[in-house]
Amino acid sequence: MTIRLNFPMANRRRTPHNLKTIMRIKATDFRVGEGDPVSLRKWPTAIDPIYKSKKQYHDVLQEHVAQLSAQQQLLYATEHYAVLLIFQAMDTAGKDGAIKHVLSGVNPQGCEVVSFKQPSAEELRHNFLWRASRNLPERGRIGIFNRSYYESVLVVRVHPELLDHEVPHDPRKDLNEIWRRRYQSIRNFERDLYSNGTRVVKFYLHLSRQEQRKRLLARIDDPEKNWKFSESDIAERPFWNAYREAYEECLSATSTKNSPWYIVPADDKENARLIVSQILVDSLERLAMNYPKANAGRRRELAAIRRRLAAPGG
Repeated sequence: MTIRLNFPMANRRRTPHNLKTIMRIKATDFRVGEGDPVSLRKWPTAIDPIYKSKKQYHDVLQEHVAQLSAQQQLLYATEHYAVLLIFQAMDTAGKDGAIKHVLSGVNPQGCEVVSFKQPSAEELRHNFLWRASRNLPERGRIGIFNRSYYESVLVVRVHPELLDHEVPHDPRKDLNEIWRRRYQSIRNFERDLYSNGTRVVKFYLHLSRQEQRKRLLARIDDPEKNWKFSESDIAERPFWNAYREAYEECLSATSTKNSPWYIVPADDKENARLIVSQILVDSLERLAMNYPKANAGRRRELAAIRRRLAAPGG
């Protein structure tokens, strides 16, 4: 599904000439309001291109990357906040590409990507949030979860037999009650992160079933993409509707004012990257960070050190 969004024109202050015609991306167009019911059929998987040419796409992305790099330096210098980015999507939706392109200018010393695969035996012996808590970013850094603890209310919901590996087997267990408790645990977890300085920004890359089919065929037909193809991608396609329902309930239950979900149309990879990068820039700029200022005592120390260095033989 493709729709047109009426974005206001970008702020032209300090904008290069070739970026002046780019449409302003409003994060609120993609944000799930707290408590809002979500029907993914009503959310587009594609919108009109935000860019007018490949060159403009690259120029705008590079502008966003430069802004993210500057904000990351402030984040690292101030050490007041940590930022946790969560990417969830159906297979082939472009999570890896979005992370690679959008965060290409971020200093790797201040950023870590964690990919959540099937839980290990040790992880299964703990609460489903345990392995996430072990990989949280410290203040001053950006953490990126490529998939996340949300798998425990998505994949596990679609395949509830996996619960037998996570909780003691009980044929009488109420599945709806399990999901309700997990949603509440997630909300509490993210509320605690926020109160301790971690800002959580969550992206659901919204892909159509037709576009997924196209991308899977490309991975088969292109020898250079064969390595990306996994039979598990095909195995999960019959569960498409079940995943959609799981995502709908999850997005509605866990999008909050302080830890929002953004539903990003993902049929156009370039559009999706620009949307993600603009939302990240906006999220970091809202922190209103400034470089730490030296107090009078520290300025005197620096002045004395400077005099020694400037002196002959210094």
